Amino acid sequence: MNRKVYADNAATTPVDKRVVEAMLPYFTENWGNPSSLYSVGNKAKAALDDARARIAAIIGAEPNEIFFTSCGTESDNWAIKGTARANAAKGKHIVTSSYEHHAVMHTMRALKKEGFEITYVRPGNDGIVSPEAVREAIREDTVLVTVMMANNEIGTVNPIKEIAEVAHEMKIPFFTDAVQAVGHIPVDVKELGVDMLSFSGHKFNAPKGIGALYIKKGTRINVFLDGGGQERSRRGGTENLPYIIGMAKALEIAVDKFKDNQRVLAMRNRLAEGIKNIPYSHINGSLTQRLPGNINAAFEFVEGESLLLLLDAAGIYASTGSACSSTSLEPSHVLLSIGLPVEIAHGSLRFSLSHDNTEEDVDYILEVLPKIVERLRMMSPLYDAAERK
Repeated sequence: MNRKVYADNAATTPVDKRVVEAMLPYFTENWGNPSSLYSVGNKAKAALDDARARIAAIIGAEPNEIFFTSCGTESDNWAIKGTARANAAKGKHIVTSSYEHHAVMHTMRALKKEGFEITYVRPGNDGIVSPEAVREAIREDTVLVTVMMANNEIGTVNPIKEIAEVAHEMKIPFFTDAVQAVGHIPVDVKELGVDMLSFSGHKFNAPKGIGALYIKKGTRINVFLDGGGQERSRRGGTENLPYIIGMAKALEIAVDKFKDNQRVLAMRNRLAEGIKNIPYSHINGSLTQRLPGNINAAFEFVEGESLLLLLDAAGIYASTGSACSSTSLEPSHVLLSIGLPVEIAHGSLRFSLSHDNTEEDVDYILEVLPKIVERLRMMSPLYDAAERK
């Protein structure tokens, strides 16, 4: 039996057993509706308020600035559509980056049909969005600036505080998709100066199906989901109490693990050095301004899908890009945005390590990966031609 190595934590993470234990009473014992006025509902409401306060404290927010959603995608949609529509009388121009997650890119596409104009700022070849590039893209009719905190494919971390300052100089609200960042690196909304920030529980060992949106008090934003009076009448629908409890517990555990980030970083760097030793291979994006566990590498003369399938057969689980678009055969828009040619973008892999990975996991990847790359290149006429030069 082959060794099993899960190295796709940017796609999703397993639910921590401690999180499951924290959630269980809210399925069977404290199962009340937080909106009910009697004692069973009051007990559920107290648990909801406690979870909201714990999450708010971790990211530097006030409890009444945290709104629970079903996922990061919903949070992104609400922040962008809600702000754009609320401010449409002032203008219909939005600034974003060209390598955002599809939850943002497709939301922009939808708003374009409503008459909004979108300016896409390209990151540098290092995968970092420049605050000055954002400044140059802003117009008099710009009503929202949104740039992701950490890229989901190449893991690069943007200077969000500086970009937010640029937006605020022009009196424009700023939103950041922090789905890949929260639970992996310290995030403080007050220090960053953001108006809105999204995150999702399943990226840090909470269940799938629970997310949140931070909305700074005073931010002009429309209600996104009409319904009852839940979430202070701004997001209808009965709160998913067990999952909210789970996300609060998972985030506390994740923050406690930050002290282990240097070990994850060391494993990441060793994996990167090993990949660099494979001919015609290189790392995509900055290695310094990057999430601790993320490596995205390009392997010339091979297809990422073939690499993925052979790694899977060897018990190694990685990704060719965003898990939300892994069925697409199109080259990654993220890699194209940082200047990679189409043929090289097609041959890229993402490894995302976590605190659960070990040095032995890295050893196994570095043992298996070069052999798979060599095997696939032996079938490539392009590689044969390059070797004969």
